Amino acid sequence: MPEHSDKIKVNALPKVIRQPVQDFSGKLTETLGGNLESITVVGSSLTEDYVEGRSDINTVLVVRDRPLEAAKQIAGMGRTMRGKPIAAPLIMSRRYIERSRDVFCIELLDLQLNHKTIFGADPFADLIFEKTHVRLQCERELKASLVRLRQGYIAAAGHTRLVREVVAAAAHSLIPLLRAMLWLKDHPRPILVEDVIAKAAGVFSFDPDMLMAANMWRVAKVRIDKELMDKALRSIYKTVDSLAEVVDKLE
Repeated sequence: MPEHSDKIKVNALPKVIRQPVQDFSGKLTETLGGNLESITVVGSSLTEDYVEGRSDINTVLVVRDRPLEAAKQIAGMGRTMRGKPIAAPLIMSRRYIERSRDVFCIELLDLQLNHKTIFGADPFADLIFEKTHVRLQCERELKASLVRLRQGYIAAAGHTRLVREVVAAAAHSLIPLLRAMLWLKDHPRPILVEDVIAKAAGVFSFDPDMLMAANMWRVAKVRIDKELMDKALRSIYKTVDSLAEVVDKLE
């Protein structure tokens, strides 16, 4: 039994993910030893959006120093973790988190909103963000999304499955941006994807239907014909374009 396994608190997690997280965390504490400061579970695995057998369990590890060495050590665990629903963890230091509040504010806002620290001190609870930084990253990400949609469509060369992947990726990447835009407008931020889309559609005046559908395509096997795919592409492109204009005008 790993030395720190009794300090791993999985009881606050959804029951369906407790055992794989317990196994992974026990192995981490054994492998990283004193360099490991905290383990935090983040993302959809903490919510009703989690689909067992299809969704990943995402984690953030805070280490005291030598993050590359920690990554190498975790890579050595690959064989024992093969077949488990645990995604490759994000590895950070406290200094990295603190000094990234201006450039990765959307990601850190999302981590702060929905996380459970199961080992060590919570690295996200006390973070403070500037609206100027959040607005600027929203604008940059939305305009970059328009570029990716155009390039992805060209690269897909009309192949429905490939276009579907491009559209689904664009839809999925919008969720943290919508939460950040709601934060900028001082609105509550829902955690569940459908609730985020519905809330943001009301606040920022866009049609949520295709965005809802495209987010489901990532986990559900749905047959999509060319006509529906073209409709989804146009709708999501229009949504991203309109959101980019909205955020460009925010204070």
